[in-house]
Amino acid sequence: MTGFGAAEGPVGSTRVSVELRSVNHRFFNPSLKLPSALSQWEGEVRESLRQRIARGHLTVFARLERANDPVAMVDEERFKAYATELKRLQTAHGLGGDVDVAAVLRMPDVLRMGKEEDALAEGTVAELLAVVDAAAKALQLMREQEGARLAAFIAERLTLIEAAVKRLAARAPERMEAQRTRLRENVEKLAGGVAVDPQRLAMEIAILADKLDVGEEMDRFASHIAAFRDALKAKDAEPVGKRLGFLLQEMLREANTTGSKANDAPMLQDVVAIKEELERIREQVENLE
Repeated sequence: MTGFGAAEGPVGSTRVSVELRSVNHRFFNPSLKLPSALSQWEGEVRESLRQRIARGHLTVFARLERANDPVAMVDEERFKAYATELKRLQTAHGLGGDVDVAAVLRMPDVLRMGKEEDALAEGTVAELLAVVDAAAKALQLMREQEGARLAAFIAERLTLIEAAVKRLAARAPERMEAQRTRLRENVEKLAGGVAVDPQRLAMEIAILADKLDVGEEMDRFASHIAAFRDALKAKDAEPVGKRLGFLLQEMLREANTTGSKANDAPMLQDVVAIKEELERIREQVENLE
């Protein structure tokens, strides 16, 4: 499911902003883009998000937002070493003048700008996870809103399927009677006036009826639809996407079996319509968490 969430908060002496963007994916597929100073906590961030989000390709952006501009810092150990060595050289070679502070500061690596690691020296993973959690809550809110819209769309498709199943159930007895009549007429025509064993004919009709009967398929289909509706309306926090995917597979199996037994144009039309609606639902269910 698609969604966006953002939050910011302190980590050490630095403010960190986090953005989460998710797009449709069948599984949890995170992509973390963290500054080097935060990369040490990538595993904890990944696991925290896994606890909240079951499906979706998730991109995580984080950046550091310092309240003040970085200031120059003096490496005093290096400054002392350079100053001592310059004084030694001055004495050893009889050079005049004093050792100049500005000259020492110009020596390599004596002056350096504050680094991200310095700003985050007192930061903790708990502070970072608090920011990530706030962004994840905002993301979940948007995903829940989209989920409600998808659920409404799926419910509409399910209503069309339910209507088609009712037409199939109503048509099945008529189709069965028509097949029995056709079988008797064909047998009488082939017999050409020769007497036909009524018991054998009744047995063949019973075998045909058993092969063409879709009553069990219709009952199971109705049960799957009811279970699907219950799952869509469930208020618990458990992900329902995989459960709905399983029910869709079962409904498709019943549709295929019904189609193979139908041998009737109106029934086949409804079977095709059902399979088309199931495919539309499947495309959306893969996005649901």
